Amino acid sequence: MDYNISMNTSSVVQSDCPEVRVPVSVFTTIGLVSLAENFLVVVAVIRNSNLHSPMYCFICSLAAFNTVASLTKTFETLMIAFADSGTLEKTGSSETKLDDIIDSLLCMSFVGSISSFLAIAVDRYITIFHALRYHNIMTMQRTRAVLAIIWSTCGLSAILMVRFFDSTFIMIYFVIFFLLSLAIICFLYIFIFMLARIHARKIASLPSSGGRRWQWRGSSMRGALTLTILVGTFVVCWAPFFLHLIIIMVCPTNPYCECYRSLFQLHMLLLMSHALIDPAIYAFRSAELRQTFRRMLLCSNWRQCV
Repeated sequence: MDYNISMNTSSVVQSDCPEVRVPVSVFTTIGLVSLAENFLVVVAVIRNSNLHSPMYCFICSLAAFNTVASLTKTFETLMIAFADSGTLEKTGSSETKLDDIIDSLLCMSFVGSISSFLAIAVDRYITIFHALRYHNIMTMQRTRAVLAIIWSTCGLSAILMVRFFDSTFIMIYFVIFFLLSLAIICFLYIFIFMLARIHARKIASLPSSGGRRWQWRGSSMRGALTLTILVGTFVVCWAPFFLHLIIIMVCPTNPYCECYRSLFQLHMLLLMSHALIDPAIYAFRSAELRQTFRRMLLCSNWRQCV
């Protein structure tokens, strides 16, 4: 049992690069920790009425997709361990159907995570550039509609991806989707950062603001660091997986390409690690969410505390 997208051709292509295997314990540990983090975010947003806003709804959607990915990957890792030990058949009809379901859920969660990143970036853009009209633009009704579109589209895309993955068109579609989403996210965040620099520079240039120049430089550095963390983490964790898809299309039988394909499990580990990092980037930095977490974890009857 493994991903259809791994497309292991080692039996056909002669390569000196053996497949790199990640220990089951590593996948299981990352999956369980990520599951706990993201599930905590989902519960906190649902339980705290103060967090029922578009921004937190999109963060909750991201955490929900990560929860599905962590739970599914942990379950698949355990099934692979059982199959390797001989306890579970690898080619049975029920096992094949279960493998397709797992692959569909994983693909849905991965595509949904990218869509949620994009929704968060657009929401932050509207927050800054249309601050006075934000609540008229991003109503909860529109937010629910956007989330419904994201979840339904991701579910349908995942089914098509697993069902027709041998089609080059499907792989091209998902590669273009990733590159286009990455370009939009980078554009929005850089545009937001440049606007913040312009505003900070204007404030620093005002009379009687001599000490604010250092504050402006400090805020610019912090903004650049935050932007680097947001976009850099996204690229580092997601790009190797989509490069794997490109290699499948461009050079499926090249031995050098097979060396990169032998790192497939490391690419999946990066995707799972990003689900582990997401709460620290988007959720745990919120004071309101941190207070909700403390009330949930410290109160004996947290239903009354939230």
